[in-house]
Amino acid sequence: MTRALSSPGGDVTTVICAVVGGVLGYHGFVLLLDHGSYALVLPGGLAGLVAGIPRSRAGVVPILCGIIGIVAGLLAEHRFAPFVADEGLWYFFTHAHNLKPMTLILIGLGGFIGFWVPFRRRVRRAA
Repeated sequence: MTRALSSPGGDVTTVICAVVGGVLGYHGFVLLLDHGSYALVLPGGLAGLVAGIPRSRAGVVPILCGIIGIVAGLLAEHRFAPFVADEGLWYFFTHAHNLKPMTLILIGLGGFIGFWVPFRRRVRRAA
């Protein structure tokens, strides 16, 4: 019965859905930012929610989805507030630990949602 719930390409589909959700979350963040809202958890959260639609089997897939959520959040923050010293993306990623604690918490929360939703939707292997 578990084979019917998960196709062989379910793992790849889940990761692709996470990327699509991250992109949608990034654009949603920018749209909300233009209207005065700072929803930094949105890119990672949507990555996880969209990745939770298909079911996967591999244990590494939720970890990849969490990483995708964190990267999406960092890209969104870079769009909002790049560093003054260097506005480059590589500089931003290598100095992300210098961001404010609340910013890091929001990005981390998005990454956690990006991990947790696909993790909870995994198809467990029959013993």
